[in-house]
Amino acid sequence: MSEGHRRGANVVFRVINDALEWGIPILTFYLFSTENWRRRKEEVNFLMQLGEWWFRNHLEELNRKDVCVKVIGRVDELSPRFRSLIEESMRLTQKNQKLLLNLAINYGGRKEILDAVNALLRENLKPPIEEETFTRYLYTAGIPDPDLLIRTSGEMRVSNFLLWQIAYAEIYVTPVYWPDFTREEFKKALEEYARRERRWGK
Repeated sequence: MSEGHRRGANVVFRVINDALEWGIPILTFYLFSTENWRRRKEEVNFLMQLGEWWFRNHLEELNRKDVCVKVIGRVDELSPRFRSLIEESMRLTQKNQKLLLNLAINYGGRKEILDAVNALLRENLKPPIEEETFTRYLYTAGIPDPDLLIRTSGEMRVSNFLLWQIAYAEIYVTPVYWPDFTREEFKKALEEYARRERRWGK
C-alpha cells in the first residue's frame, strides 16, 4: 500500500511536467478526501507524511517552473506543520502564471457546497442566489470549471469530487491505476477529449 502511494505521488509531479510541456493551463489533483480519514490510522498518518514530503521536495522546482500552487479543501483541519507547508507554498508561488495547480487536500464536494452555503448565510444575502454569486463562495472561486475529468482504476463514479464544477466536464475513464498512469495514458485521455463534441446541454 505504501509503495503504491509513493509511486502515485511521483506520478503527480510527472503529470505536472507533461501539462507544462503541452500548454495545459490548469490541473487539479484529488489527493486526500474528507472520507479518507476513515481509513486505518497508520495509512492516514503515512498519507499526511507523504504530503508533507511532496511539498518540501517539489516546492522549489514548482516555483522555478512558474507553477502557482493552490490548495482546496478544509486545510484548517490538517496538522499545524502541514498547514504551514501549504501556506508557504501558496505564498511563494502566488504570482506564478504558467500553470495553476489545484491540490485537493481534505476535500469533499458536498462539504465544499455546504461551506459555500454557510458563507452565504453569514453574509445575510437575500434570495434568489444566482449561480454566478454562488460560485464566488466555492473553494475554486475565480477558477474556470474543468473541461476534462480523468478517472483512473476503471471506477465509474466521481467520488465526491468537484460536484458543482464538473456539471459539464467530459469524463474519461481508464482501467489503469493511478500509480501506473503514464505519459502515454495522459496523452490518450487528451486525444479522446479532443474528439468529443461538447454541446453544453444544447
